[in-house]
Amino acid sequence: MIEHRPYTVLSCGMSLDGYIEDPEVHRLALSNPEDFDRVDAERAASDAILVGAATVRNDDPRLLVRSPLRREQRLARGLPASPIKVTVTRRGELDPARAFFALDGTDKVVYGDPGAVDHLRARLGGLAAVVALAGGVRGISEDLFGRGVRRLLVEGGQSLHTQFLAAGLADELQLVVAPLFVGDDRARRFVGEGRFPWHPGSRAELAEVRQIGDVALLRYALSARFAPSAEAVAPALSGSAHLDS
Repeated sequence: MIEHRPYTVLSCGMSLDGYIEDPEVHRLALSNPEDFDRVDAERAASDAILVGAATVRNDDPRLLVRSPLRREQRLARGLPASPIKVTVTRRGELDPARAFFALDGTDKVVYGDPGAVDHLRARLGGLAAVVALAGGVRGISEDLFGRGVRRLLVEGGQSLHTQFLAAGLADELQLVVAPLFVGDDRARRFVGEGRFPWHPGSRAELAEVRQIGDVALLRYALSARFAPSAEAVAPALSGSAHLDS
């Protein structure tokens, strides 16, 4: 059966006790320069990057490919320098001044609750394509596939990771473990509560363990579509991404 959804990679960094943030720290450093460069390569191999609205509000990420060489390589393949930026919001509380909406040459898509779509379109103007959210994360995946996205990188946060995993829509998990503890239940963990396909009776397949400086990368194969390397997916699946306005 052919799935009309992108090959989907979940990427996340967490503390030794499973947290992705610290209430006492504005932006908790869970990675290092070497690993940031690895993630940059993952971005460069993707057609779209998806984050939740809370990540846009709290972390204000740019979501761009940083390496000039990787940007040039994408341009040489007929792609924009950085992938499409995607976010999802139910309440429509997005600030057009956030870095996500910068005039940086990238296309943007915002999925919103049907009741918030008109408000979002008025608030964002022409900064992003605003799409009524239907069918949860599966609906997002199928809509992005229809827009030409063949490799999707999901960078968080907790809610999106939980939803993609519980729905069985993740093909690969790249989990980086940082050598520190947070120890504060006010902070969010990597995932929230949910019924996941992987449990004591059905364990996920560990495909790779890699030391990157002082962090450890754990790479899990979560579906039969798992590819050993981004290069194995990108040539066949990338190159056709476009954004309908």
